[in-house]
Amino acid sequence: MPVALPLRERAALLLDIDGTLIDLAPTPDAVVVEAGLLDTLRKLRRHLGDALAVVTGRPVEQADALLGGAPFAVAGEHGGAIRHRPDGPIERPPLPEVPAHWLPRAEEAVAAYKGALLERKRRGLVLHFRQAPESGSALHAAAQAMVAERETEFQLLETSRAWEIRPRGMDKGVAVERLCALAPFAGRLPIFIGDDVTDEDGIRMAHALGGTGFRVDRAFGSPADVRAWLARSADRFDAGEDSWAPTG
Repeated sequence: MPVALPLRERAALLLDIDGTLIDLAPTPDAVVVEAGLLDTLRKLRRHLGDALAVVTGRPVEQADALLGGAPFAVAGEHGGAIRHRPDGPIERPPLPEVPAHWLPRAEEAVAAYKGALLERKRRGLVLHFRQAPESGSALHAAAQAMVAERETEFQLLETSRAWEIRPRGMDKGVAVERLCALAPFAGRLPIFIGDDVTDEDGIRMAHALGGTGFRVDRAFGSPADVRAWLARSADRFDAGEDSWAPTG
């Protein structure tokens, strides 16, 4: 890790899920939560005074189903839905909904390629081509045509083997800023870890707030390496250390 991390009493940990905490899978519902991960997250949350959150493109409900309430806070849908505490409401900023007529167009686009997949979100659409790499250009063109109709309100992003349509003004940087404005994150220095282009907004915001951020491929290597580092750090904290474990 290229920079010194804040000691645990000053740190807040904000983590992406897919490609960071868990390995990517052919489809979003095929992911596996590795044994020991939830125990590690619970330990870290305890040592960080609850200042542990996940910031994901998934809906909050999916994050809960995967992680079993281990994080204190969850920001889902790239910041389009945030629950600041375990028993709190899900807050949604006023952002546009995907036009109804885009859905059948997206369904038609993915139906033309075996293995292509459409993921519907409350305020967005994701056209996956991980299992149909030959469809990438065609799905990009279809998504681009839709966004062009309302380009002041929506944007198109390339994620991991997918094209995602989402409202403008909704990103992981916004999510990090909102989480860090309230307890137990307020006054702490955020450490944000993510693996994709959509995580770079969160990384930038963590730096802007005086903390730091890392891309998995550049600072760790793989989700397995992230999990190992988190587990080693939790063990160090259990042993009374205040600093994070080295990455190697």
